[in-house]
Amino acid sequence: MSVFDYARRTSRAVNIGGVPLGGDNPIRLQSMTNTSTLDTAGSVEQTVRIASAGADYVRLTAQGVREAQNIGVIRQALRDRGVTTPLVADIHFNPRAAFAAAEVTDKVRINPGNFVDPGRTFKKLEYTDEEYAAELKRIEEAFTPFLDLCKAHGTAIRIGVNHGSLSDRIMSRYGDTPAGMVESAMEFLRVAVKHGFFDIVISIKASNVTVMVETVRRLVAAMESENMDFPLHLGVTEAGDGEDGRVKSAVGIGALLSQGIGDTIRVSLSEAPENEIPVAEALVEYISRRAGAPSIPGEYYPGFNSVMPEARMSLKSGSIGGGQMPAVIAPGEMTLSDYVEADAMTPVDEVKERLKDKPGSVIVVTTSHENRSGAIMAMIHALTAAGINNPVIPCIDYGDAGFDAVALMAAVDFGAILLNGFRDGIWIKASALTGDELLRLSLGILQAARLRISKTEYIACPGCGRTLFDLQSTLKAVKEATSHLKGLKIGVMGCIVNGPGEMADADYGYVGAAAGNISLYKGKVCVEKNIPQAEAIPHLVKLIKDSGDWQEP
Repeated sequence: MSVFDYARRTSRAVNIGGVPLGGDNPIRLQSMTNTSTLDTAGSVEQTVRIASAGADYVRLTAQGVREAQNIGVIRQALRDRGVTTPLVADIHFNPRAAFAAAEVTDKVRINPGNFVDPGRTFKKLEYTDEEYAAELKRIEEAFTPFLDLCKAHGTAIRIGVNHGSLSDRIMSRYGDTPAGMVESAMEFLRVAVKHGFFDIVISIKASNVTVMVETVRRLVAAMESENMDFPLHLGVTEAGDGEDGRVKSAVGIGALLSQGIGDTIRVSLSEAPENEIPVAEALVEYISRRAGAPSIPGEYYPGFNSVMPEARMSLKSGSIGGGQMPAVIAPGEMTLSDYVEADAMTPVDEVKERLKDKPGSVIVVTTSHENRSGAIMAMIHALTAAGINNPVIPCIDYGDAGFDAVALMAAVDFGAILLNGFRDGIWIKASALTGDELLRLSLGILQAARLRISKTEYIACPGCGRTLFDLQSTLKAVKEATSHLKGLKIGVMGCIVNGPGEMADADYGYVGAAAGNISLYKGKVCVEKNIPQAEAIPHLVKLIKDSGDWQEP
């Protein structure tokens, strides 16, 4: 097979409550409840809705031992109703809850940044080699009994690393970086392998799509170097809601699925959790069409790094290429009247011939291949390898598909192209979309890929049993007050667990501190604590004004 053909990464199969993932199994879909895990009836009803929507697994938060134990009660109530969907316990900071959950659930998610380490204390940022080794020994001593318990109960484990929740030990050596996130996972995987425990799934997530994609690619390479083949859970954390949340998730998840990476996915939306499943299902269905597509011949251009792709350096042609901001070809933005068009399967020599009369032209690459992004990238690699450095605009026509379908497909296709370093611009065609919709969607994809900022970005968690306010109405109110602030990133987080760490690169944060109270952050620094929620948005506006980032609508 060519490097541009779609093929699933080979991973080991892991059994989760009778519904295995990885190996030859289909890509599994999942979501998470936002009820209190102590609310048995509410959690059961919401789990039923999520399962009915098509989820293969449902996750519930377990802040403490009581919540962890009650997942067993919830599971039995579901079984009594004939619902056999496996349940997953989500643990932060509390190993005792993880041990309790292992006895009554099908899988336990732990965060290696705070399973043994307190996480984010920043009290000690220097470790000698001896101290570092001692910390690793402490991890093994704490993690091994948990592995033994899970083995005894047939419980799988998800090692779930989140950007911004790394331990002081990792931060001391790697900083808050993709390399640090990968090492955080690998430390725990090495212990598991040493002790013969292999029922493990891994996730490495971030709200920053580029960080998430790079980190997962690095993790795959790191596992291959140590002969590991654990399956992967993909997701973009705190993606937000509506169109933005869907596009952002599709850019990140789609770029990796296009490479064959990913065994289970969650699209994290600040909406009712059952709304996540149709989006995830559509993503998987679109990617899966590529499995039987004709092979795409080609190879990478010399020096291309598929794990950490650098931007392809193109010549400047007017306002396109040469390292300029990615162009958007859409009504109301930019039109192209003079360019060289080539189908992705056109021989490079033929393109060279067409360029003789237009040596500095933009090349527009189109395709009707089922694997659209693969075919277009194969052409760009071939052009680059042949020394043709003209700017290239990928152009994909989605026919008469409606907006929601085009948004997901285009986010997947152009996300894969952009995040592989091909960034001169994008051109989306769709006969059923208006010019305004085409422009909005194009800019949304570029913003998700962190290549062109055209509006406020909201880093908003999907909510769970830890959430301390109504997330959907609160996010709507924050948007109404701040959506005109082009270029700012604002986090809206339900609790302190998903607060300053997981909104890692937000400019401002609105975080649940206690029932009815909010704390405000500037960057990762809490600047105002325990504000009554009714007063929190005016305080947020004042903070932005006092910091010099406010613009009048």
